[in-house]
Amino acid sequence: MRAAEKVIITTAVTGSVNVPSQSPYLPLSADEVAESALEAVEAGSAVVHLHAREPDGRPTADPEVFEKIVGRITERTDAVINITTGGASSMTMEQRLAAALRLRPELASLNMGSMNFVYSGIADKVTEWQHDWEKPYVLNTYSHPFVNTFDSIENTLRTLGESGTRFEYECYDIGHLYSLAYFADKGLAKPPLLIQGVFGVLGGIGADHANLEHMVRIADKLFGDDYTFSAFAGGRDQLAFGTHSAWLGGHVRVGLEDSLWLGKGRLAESNAQQVTKIRAVVEDLGKQVATPAEARAMLALRGKES
Repeated sequence: MRAAEKVIITTAVTGSVNVPSQSPYLPLSADEVAESALEAVEAGSAVVHLHAREPDGRPTADPEVFEKIVGRITERTDAVINITTGGASSMTMEQRLAAALRLRPELASLNMGSMNFVYSGIADKVTEWQHDWEKPYVLNTYSHPFVNTFDSIENTLRTLGESGTRFEYECYDIGHLYSLAYFADKGLAKPPLLIQGVFGVLGGIGADHANLEHMVRIADKLFGDDYTFSAFAGGRDQLAFGTHSAWLGGHVRVGLEDSLWLGKGRLAESNAQQVTKIRAVVEDLGKQVATPAEARAMLALRGKES
């Protein structure tokens, strides 16, 4: 692993997993997502990872909604914009790519394999639903896989790559590292690779710290110094895995996409609260937090101006 000169904090602002009935603080409208992202940048996040939603919280792939979010963020900050190509498992690949193809961000997420991505357990915890779409939406993940075929991965690498977009490679299991190595050998995934280890999703690798260290060992074997690493875990393990990643020389990701909590029994009231908390941990480890410009240099991004 290419050890981090400074630690990049990525904030995943809203995602497509959690639903409004779980927390009153989850940003939903374009204005709310943009404002929450700006607060996170002010708190120390260099990268904002963006999904979009309808005002009622329903995930959307509409490029016009993304355009509103991105426009507000770029008007007021120089943060690195990372647009999802994961979207939601209920979306087609064409829908999932639409916003990134229109906006050509410096960075886009790319899921490295098909998998069971199950969050139907949310239905066991919510007692009152705000919207009629929410319960069927989460239950659907128990019977429908999250599809990321090799041809769709290659198509994303080629089409977005032509516009200068680089990728955050989301790896939910060890096999996804080998899939990434395949595309690196074909010359489609170009170093320095940003590998985002994802832990604690039902259907993927568990939130066990031994798994994090194992993922880094295998990535070291496959990619040597041609990659940097970031990690997060869903739910209550978010802070612990961010701390572990930073301690190993990697980067961190927080945000209400991955966890609605600030601590045991305490909902996070903003993305910025989570950024402030992980920043304090990183600095307590004796490390510095990267600015957007420093993140661009480390990840070989093309720059906001282009």
